[in-house]
Amino acid sequence: MALCEAAGCGSALPWPRLLLFGDSITQFSFQQGGWGASLADKLVRKCDVLNRGFSGYNTRWAKIILPRLIRKGNSLDIPVAVTIFFGANDSALKGWNEVITISAHCNLHLPGSNDSPASASRVAGITDENPKQHIPLEEYAANLKSMVQYLKCVDIPEDRVILITPTPLCETAWEKECITQGCKLNRLNSVVGEYANACLQVAQDCGTDVLNLWTLMQDSQDFSSYLSDGLHLSPKGNEFLFSHLWPVIEKKVSSLPLLLPYWRDVAEAKPELSLLGDGDH
Repeated sequence: MALCEAAGCGSALPWPRLLLFGDSITQFSFQQGGWGASLADKLVRKCDVLNRGFSGYNTRWAKIILPRLIRKGNSLDIPVAVTIFFGANDSALKGWNEVITISAHCNLHLPGSNDSPASASRVAGITDENPKQHIPLEEYAANLKSMVQYLKCVDIPEDRVILITPTPLCETAWEKECITQGCKLNRLNSVVGEYANACLQVAQDCGTDVLNLWTLMQDSQDFSSYLSDGLHLSPKGNEFLFSHLWPVIEKKVSSLPLLLPYWRDVAEAKPELSLLGDGDH
């Protein structure tokens, strides 16, 4: 049968999709050993895993581009699940005045952290390093909520959405990375924790699932091993994220069938009988 003729036989094969939406930690997730690549491997022939990670992006920008990535369509186009994973950039420090205010109110000893508590002496030298990425805490929460509400408007209900809090920050390692780039420390773990808590609250308010990476990673005595540079995930961190995210996603995709038959089950004499059905096997 010629391909042009075959195009008229059988219906188009719907292929479910899982959408990963986030910043660099999502963008890099398809690298070897990445958590996104692990999801794609787990779901091969059941569901396409789409990487929509944008390095350096914050929720203000994410909210603008989300309608360009997902539009209302037929039911077959609706993702089976969407992860929203922002906060690492939103929580970047805006400037010196903000840091002094934070350090005056935050004297936290973080679980599993070797970093000293935030103090004026620790951060007083920080200048206006990263105002472009910084998003105020209240706006961050509002942006997350707005994205969840938009997804609902395009027929993606709350039970298909998974919010992921930002990971903890290893200040010692990230400060070294900043220095190599010619700048000073522009993030604090105590501040990241405030954004993680805001993400948790949005999930509770909106009725979505949430993965609290900020807390889970710090349950370990030394969470720095999960981070390659103090901010981004190491191979061990990718494994950690996948191991905690997969059980949440598995509940949403457990009913997905294997698409198209196993090769031994294809009819030898007339393979069209096996290959032009609905694809569920």
